[in-house]
Amino acid sequence: MYKRKDAFYAKAKKEGYRSRAAYKLLELSEAEKVVGPGNFVVDAGASPGGWSQVLLGLVGKRGKVAAVDILPMGPLPGENFRFFPRDVTDPALPSEIIAFLGRSADAVVSDAAPNTTGIPFADQARSADLVLSVLTLARKTLREGGTFIAKIFEGAEVDDVVRELRASFGHVRRIRPAATRKESFELYLLARNFRGG
Repeated sequence: MYKRKDAFYAKAKKEGYRSRAAYKLLELSEAEKVVGPGNFVVDAGASPGGWSQVLLGLVGKRGKVAAVDILPMGPLPGENFRFFPRDVTDPALPSEIIAFLGRSADAVVSDAAPNTTGIPFADQARSADLVLSVLTLARKTLREGGTFIAKIFEGAEVDDVVRELRASFGHVRRIRPAATRKESFELYLLARNFRGG
């Protein structure tokens, strides 16, 4: 049984982040320089908005963040942020994101998780499918040389997803941030140097 109100949960409440997941992105960004000032970023599966909050701080006023989720999300301030209440597989979405950004994105990031069943192999398969859906969006919105990072549940499908990423990116790594719960099966796939759609 996982303890929802752990130290990172309490810290998020105190510091005004919408979710404890914000610290995973902060850690990844500091260690891996995933996103920087002036970057244009797509946050796929963004609700409740913890990652979007962090991203807006990282990209600054010259950057932009396009957030996507089928779940509702409260507004965030700034002309450089837009929330698209949509499924990541919506075929009209890539062109709308690029229209808002004004060009292709520097990074596509995702902390999205599927609705879980409690059956590990089913949840792992759903997680892999979701990452592949976000990858499809990334292939249509990411600039050459761009970065992709997405959460995935550990399982047999991870190797298949890594192979799929290697078809489009120069470097792919698996990362487990310290802010991830010890009992969690989550890890992150970081892919760099996008070679184009």
